[in-house]
Amino acid sequence: MKSLRVACFLPVLVLCCTSVALGEGFALNEWSARGVALANGLVGRADDVSALAYNAAGITQLPGTHFMGGLAFVSPSGSVETETAGGTRSTSAKPATWMTPHAFFSHQLNDTVWLGLGIFSRFGLGNRYSGDWPGRYNMYDVGVQTISFVPTLALKLNDMFSVSAGLDIMSGHMYLGSKIPTVTTSMQRFDNDMQLEGSGWGLGAHLGLHMRLNEQWSVGLSYKSQVTLHLNGDVEFGWHGENLARRMQHLPEARDCSAEATLQLPDSLALGIAFKPLDNLSLEVGATWTRWSTYNALNIYMEEYGAINNKEWRDGWNFNASVEYKPLDWWALRAGFFYETPVIDEDYADFIVPTNGRKTLSLGMGFQWQNWALDLAYAHVWVNSTDYGSTTASGIRRGGILGGHSKDVAANVFMFSLSYAF
Repeated sequence: MKSLRVACFLPVLVLCCTSVALGEGFALNEWSARGVALANGLVGRADDVSALAYNAAGITQLPGTHFMGGLAFVSPSGSVETETAGGTRSTSAKPATWMTPHAFFSHQLNDTVWLGLGIFSRFGLGNRYSGDWPGRYNMYDVGVQTISFVPTLALKLNDMFSVSAGLDIMSGHMYLGSKIPTVTTSMQRFDNDMQLEGSGWGLGAHLGLHMRLNEQWSVGLSYKSQVTLHLNGDVEFGWHGENLARRMQHLPEARDCSAEATLQLPDSLALGIAFKPLDNLSLEVGATWTRWSTYNALNIYMEEYGAINNKEWRDGWNFNASVEYKPLDWWALRAGFFYETPVIDEDYADFIVPTNGRKTLSLGMGFQWQNWALDLAYAHVWVNSTDYGSTTASGIRRGGILGGHSKDVAANVFMFSLSYAF
């Protein structure tokens, strides 16, 4: 069963990442409530401490010491329609609410140098189905999380230009539940349960550039490098025994063992152009390019066995626009919209990432009281349908699935951030 276990282990390690996938592919960009309300429009603005995630060069606009912390609550929904010889069946994902945290700290050393630390998630996923649904041989339960710890140095070169550099120390953890079709020597058929869990670390870099052209215009550039996660995991089976018809069914022994993999997560480049026509009004448009084409396959090794799971994804784009208006000094209103292009190749589509491009509308507000600030945000995510008619992904045909597609996939995001300026 080693080769079979490898094939089932691949999808979860492919995702190695955080609670629920909200970016195209399995990227995340829920890094602060203000950033979510502005549809990621903090690359050009970059004027609060969460700029450590969006464009860290902007923290040179923050005098003194600043702290921010908060949570995103994500409630995804959707279903998958599967076509078999017996007809069409619709299976809904189990209701769930996932939480994604963030925390940021910046400190001004002098007129030129700022230090910062950002803690947030760049990649992630969460999805659950019943244990007897048709796609159970691909997966029925998955949870994946990454947390990036990003110590950062920012320099103010002059009144116009600031730059930043930081390390991305990334921790990844995941688990996956799937079923293995099994036959005993007495010809009794059942689905053996397989649970996979693993974790690992990787190292990358963040670079930023912020240009304050005048009182009205500013431009930001931000680059996040590739991160290679080295993962070590364990495989456990729900049933062990020597009376499995292993040779008859071409299934090796159902034996707990370890596995390891190397996962290449993509780099990205973001551009933001901000315009402030009034002291209480700002607008930003931007684009983010993510090099998902580097994610073309995953090699995994389980003892002396190995396998390759092809993905062949393509590069993706995120286009965003946002507006922020302050009717009062202590009160801000925000809105944003972004559109993301599809990245997956449906010839290799699986049930773990049921996404094929998406769009998001977001709203929010902020409240200021002395040195405290509270930001609130809501976003609704519409996800395009994924077709499974041509896929060769592991485990899907084993369940007798001839085709199908995801349906009504969406998510509601509720988020808060609380910050303090010393």
